[in-house]
Amino acid sequence: MEAEKCFPLFFILMIIHFAVSASMDTIAINQTIEDGGFLISKENNFVLGFFSPGNPKYRYLGIWYYKVREQTVVWVANRNHPINGSSGVLSVNQYGNLVLYSNHSRKVPVWSANVSREVTKTDTCLAQLLDSGNLILVQERSGRVLWESFDYPTDTQLPGMKLGLNRETGIHQFLTSWRSADDPGTGDYVLELNLKGSPQGILYKGTKRYWRCVPWPGKNYVLNNISFVHNKKETFFTFFPVDASLIVRTRLEYSGLLSHLIWHESEGKWKELRSAPKYLCESYNHCGSYGMCNPLYLYPNFECDCLPGYEPQSPRDWNFLKDGSGGCVRKRKESSSLCNQGEGFVKVTAVKVPDTSEAVWLGLNMSSVDCELQCKRNCTCSAYSSTSISGKETGCLAWYGELKDTVIDIAEGSDIYVRVDALELAEITQKSNGFLEKKHLLAILLVSIFSAWFVIILFAYLWFKKKRKTVRNKWNAKLFNTINDPYYIENEDGGGVSYPEIVYFNLSTILSATDNFSLANKLGQGGFGLVYKGQLSNGQEIAVKRLSKSSGQGIKEFKNEILLIAKLQHQNLVKILGCCIQGEELMLVYEYMPNKSLDSFLFDETRRSILDWRKRFDIIVGIARGILYIHQDSRLRIIHRDLKTSNILLDKEMNPKISDFGLARVFKGDQSLEKTNKIAGTFGYMSPEYVAFGKFSTKSDVFSFGVILLEIVTGKKNNSFCQEDSYLSMAGKIWHLWKEERALEMVDSSLKESCSAHEVLRCIQIGLLCVQEDAFERPSMSAVVVMLNSEISLPSPRQPPFTFRKPSNSYSPLVTQKEFYSVDEETITQVYAKPQILDSGNLVLIQDRSERTT
Repeated sequence: MEAEKCFPLFFILMIIHFAVSASMDTIAINQTIEDGGFLISKENNFVLGFFSPGNPKYRYLGIWYYKVREQTVVWVANRNHPINGSSGVLSVNQYGNLVLYSNHSRKVPVWSANVSREVTKTDTCLAQLLDSGNLILVQERSGRVLWESFDYPTDTQLPGMKLGLNRETGIHQFLTSWRSADDPGTGDYVLELNLKGSPQGILYKGTKRYWRCVPWPGKNYVLNNISFVHNKKETFFTFFPVDASLIVRTRLEYSGLLSHLIWHESEGKWKELRSAPKYLCESYNHCGSYGMCNPLYLYPNFECDCLPGYEPQSPRDWNFLKDGSGGCVRKRKESSSLCNQGEGFVKVTAVKVPDTSEAVWLGLNMSSVDCELQCKRNCTCSAYSSTSISGKETGCLAWYGELKDTVIDIAEGSDIYVRVDALELAEITQKSNGFLEKKHLLAILLVSIFSAWFVIILFAYLWFKKKRKTVRNKWNAKLFNTINDPYYIENEDGGGVSYPEIVYFNLSTILSATDNFSLANKLGQGGFGLVYKGQLSNGQEIAVKRLSKSSGQGIKEFKNEILLIAKLQHQNLVKILGCCIQGEELMLVYEYMPNKSLDSFLFDETRRSILDWRKRFDIIVGIARGILYIHQDSRLRIIHRDLKTSNILLDKEMNPKISDFGLARVFKGDQSLEKTNKIAGTFGYMSPEYVAFGKFSTKSDVFSFGVILLEIVTGKKNNSFCQEDSYLSMAGKIWHLWKEERALEMVDSSLKESCSAHEVLRCIQIGLLCVQEDAFERPSMSAVVVMLNSEISLPSPRQPPFTFRKPSNSYSPLVTQKEFYSVDEETITQVYAKPQILDSGNLVLIQDRSERTT
């Protein structure tokens, strides 16, 4: 009875407790937030608590959106000091300092706000999470803010958060990327406001400048109001959305991409408003000093040009190598020592002005004429810009020193005036005047000629256009097999992706480049056909892959590869330059890889020693990053399906580049698995679920990567174990040796002097994790990249497929037979598939069909 009387009171107290807990946005002295507890801002905009982005045993204290369905972390306290396990405790200690401990004993602080002051009974401190996402430590009585998380951002800038410098406190606010998608530790990229010269945002990769935003005063980004403050106390910029109901943020991705994002509640995902750097011209100083980059130029046009009065420092690099990093120099070197001898300025319109680190504001509210006079008086002034500030007054910005990172920018660009010598100024003036005179004479001449030849030219044009369209449509119909969109990749489920127009090479160009497919230029042979080295007329070296009529691959693989690789851009993917289609000839044109493929080093007794352990490890990491890009970071989600050492090419620096996307498939955004009736790949690299059931996913590529990793460590072909060893696969033997702690016996003997036993064993363990029989047990490529680049503990690998030994007296090839059924209203088709290994090493299933009417 007593219990029944107490129950209503207990129930009421529980309701009050949960109501208070749910709305709690502050913690006072000697109060705590333990792992599993939260602070939620007043209007339920943000929540502070513990989270695990990757490995569940590592816990971090962070802030994320409360109303956004997808957990989006915007701030991390202990980003470089994760707590091992769920024992973390956050509290405001007796000295008024906000401290994070790794356990309940509160003896080991892993992070603190570093605020120390004497606290009295009448003026205590408390921590509060604001609806802006700002965590503050404030004196309860006076309301004075002692510390705030907005002063120490991680990788995200929220509305109202400053990026810049407070000169009074010495606090420097900047963004630093995460180490990876699953690791919030300090990454390689930093975005900060550079205060030298005229303030501008600069993105660094390590210590090198990677990208530069439009300097102040610049134009506002879409949907954002940019606020810039520059005074004696502080210099910073911040932003606010035009509509306060919008959820927007700026994030510095771990890949180095700076993205402006907005949350779409109806679609349940973040959408990108703008991001950089994406294109060649956005890379810092891509065309060198006194160079100018034009992003509108497309291949084969060169994107770099020189500013007026300058010429390429290395014409060979510009004209043949298409490399403008060397920059430009004055056309007449002696003019650089002259001053006040007839020099003048030439206008360059609509550009992102050069790096303002070497620029000085000569004055505000100064006319363009006065600005020119001020710059002209100083012989070291190389350029000036008369810039409008907030639409109210005009300022004069002058450059002293080299002009770097000038980019054509039609949308947000400003005009600059570049200093040239008297001769250059006269030449430009003469060309301008001469052009006007010739223009009038030419107009009269053209009218006469046009009247006489109009009909001939018109008919010739129409005939040529019709013929060209007929030829192109013929090949589009044959190659791309679609009516409405000639550039279309069709997946096996009927879906597909469209692409822009592809660059076509003439057959005569290819024949000239390869010396008529001379045997001396033959680089190798694959399932597609022969590969030849070539050199274009501009000096650029290329690799030409020529489709063989007897190849197991055909039109579909050709279309798939050229359109996929043309869309992908990554340092670890081979770059395609175009294709050649003429008669029965189908060819792909790639950038030339002087060191050929990885297998030409690994499996050659004389060349494998060139690849010491450091080079091999860098190759492993590069391959992993390339696969991660096509799985997760590219615009298209792609499964390669034919990863192997012969498809990993090496450039002159021995950097790996993944090639051969003929068998690749595009996945939809929410798709994770697909099944095929046509199984194609290379024996030894295909995952068991793909061989047995035709099912493939990103984990199929992870399996292939694991095999490649083990081949790199051992220096042996996976397939060679079927003939040379009692085990059916290399993974099987390594697995048995791993269990016996003898895995080092499999390491390539040429690595003994250059490798670390701990690092090699860790790579072997990662390889075994990737080749586990159960696809769900294999790690994702993002997890693999983290494993390779950190010392986090690794799980124990489970048994890979084909770990049993074959009989010692005989061996028969593995032959499987499968039945597939395709049913519709009219026919039932039975497909019998038998495996066959081609000379190229590809394993394909040959199908025999028999049909009967139902």
